[in-house]
Amino acid sequence: MKEIVFVTHNTGKIASAQRYLKKVNLIPYKYELNEPRVEDITEIATAKVKEAYDIVKKPCIAQDTGFYIESLKGFPKTYVNFALETIGLDGILKLMENKENRKCSFKECLAYYDGKEIKYFYGIHEGTISEKIAGKERSRKWSDLWYIFKLKNFEMTLAEIDDEERDKILETDGSISAIKLFAEWYEK
Repeated sequence: MKEIVFVTHNTGKIASAQRYLKKVNLIPYKYELNEPRVEDITEIATAKVKEAYDIVKKPCIAQDTGFYIESLKGFPKTYVNFALETIGLDGILKLMENKENRKCSFKECLAYYDGKEIKYFYGIHEGTISEKIAGKERSRKWSDLWYIFKLKNFEMTLAEIDDEERDKILETDGSISAIKLFAEWYEK
């Protein structure tokens, strides 16, 4: 069986990846990778996967995700963790008060590096910002934004939906998963 190392401290990302990588031995390696302070998820994923490879010396994947709120000119973009650490979910909801346009999206880039070549896989999940924080802790949650993010044409936050129901919705709502695209490519 092929092996890939996923260098991340985010257990939710690991759980989500294992859902798709059925024919691969995914080896989680908990480590906080350095993230350049730039607005390009591809540049961040590239830096992370190269650093990961330098650490483990095996084929590996790294992923970066940005969160983009349309009425806030894309804020917080790739600075999600900074936004959550400073203003938090309450601050984001405060910024969204009286905003009619609540459209937002997660954009993700997964980079795979085998020591010779980097391959990229891109995903997007469109939705809206809820009016309030709602839901409970989920095993595959990789961001607290799940408590305020509602998938397009759906009335519950990701944190309110159980894993099985969310999987069904994600297959039909137009979402594109970077890890799923990677799994399809890699397992061929």
